[in-house]
Amino acid sequence: MFAGRILGQSMKTFSTTNALTKYLSQLRENNYTIGLVPTMGALHKGHLSLVTKAMTENSIVVVSIFVNPTQFNNEDDLIKYPRTLEKDKLLLESLNYTDLIIYAPSATDIYNNEIKSKHYSFGGLEYEMEGAFREGHFDGVGTIVSRLLHVVNPNRAYFGEKDFQQLQIIKKLVKIEGLDVDIVGCAILREQDGLAMSSRNTRLKKEYRIAAPFIYKTLKSAKLKFGTKSAKEVTEWVQQQFENEPLLELEYFTIASTKTLKPIMRKRVNSKYRAFIAAYADDVRLIDNIALN
Repeated sequence: MFAGRILGQSMKTFSTTNALTKYLSQLRENNYTIGLVPTMGALHKGHLSLVTKAMTENSIVVVSIFVNPTQFNNEDDLIKYPRTLEKDKLLLESLNYTDLIIYAPSATDIYNNEIKSKHYSFGGLEYEMEGAFREGHFDGVGTIVSRLLHVVNPNRAYFGEKDFQQLQIIKKLVKIEGLDVDIVGCAILREQDGLAMSSRNTRLKKEYRIAAPFIYKTLKSAKLKFGTKSAKEVTEWVQQQFENEPLLELEYFTIASTKTLKPIMRKRVNSKYRAFIAAYADDVRLIDNIALN
């Protein structure tokens, strides 16, 4: 499937684009395949599952760790986002995988002194759900992912399905820019109580952490109801459930086509649907989704 391992290679960390690209160009000359796992750090088992998958499909894996300022529409959220680079390194070292690179650049290195998003048109995907509540978010996502893909030039890049809308937009981005990279979607990893793993979970106060699994529990129930109820009926039921849950505030619940991400009016044969949700637990915003058929 790919060229052999790099004998004697140990985990390396690069903080500049120039140093990373110079090193990777040497590997490409020897036909090594490269996998990229883009992250904003504060790594957890969900991230490690992406890295592990990338390990099995590539000669070397690059894990980028960069809290991207242009995809935060809330300045307070950006400030509070956890930054744990040294802990992240230790967690990656625990995988005992030597052919691993950490790319932890500065904002200056990424944006060349102008921290600004490029504007993208993703065929309307960017206006649904997250896009409707986070103005400019997907311009920021497109800008940083494009930059990382151009810098690393991987054979494959790995993204979790917890951010399913983002995954679809990145697939669209690759087509728009004509990039030769396979975008690999990976299943959501969950805590034992069902809460989707997220770096934001570390910010949850105890009582809100106890309440948060209600989100996935409700999604699972919505999936069952979708078998016999209309999208409108299921949506109204979910809204009612959250009205009775005092610690969680529903921002949106949407049943949408997996292809267009547009809310559905009625079910159609041979169409695939997902339920998407965003809710606040105190000041921590949590998202999740589930395939309905």
